[in-house]
Amino acid sequence: MMLVNCSNCHTALQLPPGAKSIRCAVCRAVTLIADPAGQHPSSSRVGRKRAVIVGISYKNTRNELKGCINDAKCMRFLLTNRFKFPQDSILMLTEEERDPYRIPTKHNIRMAMYWLVQGCQAGDSLVFHYSGHGSQQRNYTGDEVDGFDETLCPLDFETQGMIVDDEINATLVRPLPRGTKLHAIIDACHSGTMLDLPFLCRMDRTGRYVWEDHRPRSGAWKGTSGGEVISFSGCDDDQTSADTDSLSKVTSTGAMTFSFIQAIEHGQGTTYGGILNAMRSSIRSSDNDLGGGIVTSLLTMLITGGSIGIGMRQEPQLTANEPFDVYTKPFSL
Repeated sequence: MMLVNCSNCHTALQLPPGAKSIRCAVCRAVTLIADPAGQHPSSSRVGRKRAVIVGISYKNTRNELKGCINDAKCMRFLLTNRFKFPQDSILMLTEEERDPYRIPTKHNIRMAMYWLVQGCQAGDSLVFHYSGHGSQQRNYTGDEVDGFDETLCPLDFETQGMIVDDEINATLVRPLPRGTKLHAIIDACHSGTMLDLPFLCRMDRTGRYVWEDHRPRSGAWKGTSGGEVISFSGCDDDQTSADTDSLSKVTSTGAMTFSFIQAIEHGQGTTYGGILNAMRSSIRSSDNDLGGGIVTSLLTMLITGGSIGIGMRQEPQLTANEPFDVYTKPFSL
């Protein structure tokens, strides 16, 4: 059999003899065989934009959330309309998808993360957005400042388990080559260091900040292979994130996703510091109305057996693989 590269994600595929096309098992894209080498014309490219968007509602379970699929749809609209991401370069994983490979199970989220970074090159801009439950579990390797790993909760987490921050870092962060850029937007509880990035921007309410060094004492490398990764998250590692209608006034959304999009649409997205301050201000002004903390705190109690205080305040966080001046570095996707 002849090997060809998927025209979308560049995964190596085995082409059956005489076949004129092949569907990729990872991203499901169809590659037409245009010449003996199997290279589709679209494989020549300049900087490429690609995104994975995950929204999980856990419908008809005790963990149900109301705003996460709305978050996913809003993020797709933002990426395609504001930042010109091609529609076919965005992989959506929600329970509404008909393709079984796009249901947000643990396996499918893992495959989507691999697809996102597969074949990335200098000039590429990647986005990973997640809206759903997040949790924590005890860390036994000594590479967490607070002693806990942060986790994403796939649709089937109760049977298949959670996705731990160490795996997210190994899959999305460490492979990135020089010249590539990844932005992660994580709207979940306990999400402050969900990508296990080495530096966290600790900002007070006046906007002053310092970069905290979160590099593991074990010496384990949590940075990239030269690329750039910056993550916005819904709250600190010891906080919960709200699923609420108090911000949009129309429908349920994740407070973090809504405030992130609002900051950009209101012209406050020119720098990373501007976005972070705008997000925090928006959530603080609605603090009295936020109602999702109870739901997400109870989930944490179910998973960890702990006793989390209800009504916790959430403060969006910014982490990165390298420190930078948040008020001068321009934001771009």
